[in-house]
Amino acid sequence: MKVKRKTPVQLAKEQLMNEIEAVQQSLETAHSNFENVCDPDLIDSYIYEMNAISYRYRYLLRQMRGFES
Repeated sequence: MKVKRKTPVQLAKEQLMNEIEAVQQSLETAHSNFENVCDPDLIDSYIYEMNAISYRYRYLLRQMRGFES
């Protein structure tokens, strides 16, 4: 039986997908934390965190589009 090895591009794409999933989970967690706090400083903190994660997410999506073109 022949074992099919993944190409470097396939491995990079798989790693990128895993990172996208992790970032999505981080964004969900930050959003949930934001919804459950009352302190103005914590609210600000989670807003900044969600913005930073969103920028990272958009960057990763652009990277993924590069694989598809």
